[in-house]
Amino acid sequence: MPRPEALFLHGAAAGVMAYGFLSLKTLPVDAWIRTQKGGHFQFLTIQGLAAAWFTMVLSLGCDLLPSFAALRAAKRASLMIALPLTFVISAVYWSLLLFFPSLILQRELPGLSGPSSSSAPPALMRIPLDIDVSLHLVPVFTLLADFIFFEKKYTKKQVQIGAPLVVLACGTWYACWVEYCASYNHTFPYPFLTENPFNIRVGIYTFVSFLAWSCFRLMNALHA
Repeated sequence: MPRPEALFLHGAAAGVMAYGFLSLKTLPVDAWIRTQKGGHFQFLTIQGLAAAWFTMVLSLGCDLLPSFAALRAAKRASLMIALPLTFVISAVYWSLLLFFPSLILQRELPGLSGPSSSSAPPALMRIPLDIDVSLHLVPVFTLLADFIFFEKKYTKKQVQIGAPLVVLACGTWYACWVEYCASYNHTFPYPFLTENPFNIRVGIYTFVSFLAWSCFRLMNALHA
């Protein structure tokens, strides 16, 4: 029989994350983002959200079909990608939002908030708290709860070989993708990328990838 607590966690998490993504269309900036190369998927947050949502859907499948070994293997592979990714997204986002919001939030675009004669710089675009939490907190907390309470820790080989390869592939993919999108859009989705030259951006991509791998190793080591 499916474990009711696992079903609740996985179902609720998938629902809340879907709500966060679908709510993006209610934001004033949504129409402008959709005209950009890559749309919302320029943002690492949205890619992490997609990975987390997919992991939760696979988890629901495992809850309902616990003897389906291939599905369990796919879920654990997806979790290896989504868990460190969402951890880094949450850590970087909330740290910058609290201490250096201008590095993570775009400024309002002319015309979105009506005409203004003020000489002050445009205000930072903030999103409602419920959407913010569903995008930047729910994925990492629910994945971490799933890993701690319903999954076994990864093997030494998986941590030493599989995890670095996964992080390298994901980091390289996003770096290439966001640089490609910016070559068309002439701006990056995050100001801290727009304001830095290419060599510094490479350093940022490398550091964030290393942080993701280190966090994964730590979370796996702390797993009982």
